[in-house]
Amino acid sequence: MGATDGDFVDRDFVDAARSGWALAYPDLDVSSIEVMGRITRIGALAAARVERDLAPAGVSRAEFDVLCTLARSDRPLRASEVTAATMLSGASTTKNADRLVRRGLIERLPWERDGRVVLLRLTDSGRALVGREFPRFLGRDRDLVAELTSQEKTQLAGLLRKIAARLE
Repeated sequence: MGATDGDFVDRDFVDAARSGWALAYPDLDVSSIEVMGRITRIGALAAARVERDLAPAGVSRAEFDVLCTLARSDRPLRASEVTAATMLSGASTTKNADRLVRRGLIERLPWERDGRVVLLRLTDSGRALVGREFPRFLGRDRDLVAELTSQEKTQLAGLLRKIAARLE
């Protein structure tokens, strides 16, 4: 199955996996792998690429997620809010915040309503790092979808939104 008019690409990893599963379990409908297998694989490959590309900046993908969550907020956030936004565990949020505080990229502030609660806020250095790296992040994403038309991007985003809404 090769490319004919640019609309289709050669077989990918998911095609091979689906074929293997169809042989191993011929009575099972493995068609969902066409979508979910690709979503999972694209997510893993994109995350690995982001991790690799962020290495020179000295932050991990998870740390960058924390920084970006704080950068797009109009106020300091509780750690639990960062955890909810990044989908990291609470322990991972704390560990990442500790490293980012040590590097001077975020700061912890007391919350006036409850002294036991700590707020996280981006520092000027953290904002500068996001300002440098986030445009690069967007550029990599644009490159990945560059062969899609505007209409295809809109359609794909809508379809993925349906799946995400079902999970959330």
